[in-house]
Amino acid sequence: MSEPQVLLDRVFEVEAGVRGSALSNVPATLPVFDSHFPRFPVLPGVLLLERMAALAVLVAPSHLNRQQSILGARFRRYVEPGDQIRLTVEATAVTADYFECRAVAEVDGRTVATVRTLRLEQDRGTR
Repeated sequence: MSEPQVLLDRVFEVEAGVRGSALSNVPATLPVFDSHFPRFPVLPGVLLLERMAALAVLVAPSHLNRQQSILGARFRRYVEPGDQIRLTVEATAVTADYFECRAVAEVDGRTVATVRTLRLEQDRGTR
């Protein structure tokens, strides 16, 4: 996963272990738009999920920084070049071994994607 600072343009709120919100711009200059439906460029869902995970990493305890799983992802609308994505995550379970949260992505006040459970665990290399 890329560094959170690269994926998130502005972080509005981070309440450690509880919730966070951020903004991510979708510039038309992203290389993925050259090949991902050139006549109708759409941000791939996996890149949207990566932005949600980047915010979750900022909210989670610092030792829980490896994305383990995503359950219940729903994509409701397309995200296109020029859109601004408002991301929110809210913790649902926090233990010493894992962090779980719900995530929502919105564009212009309309939900574009939701994740029922995004789980982070400790990176195996740091144990």
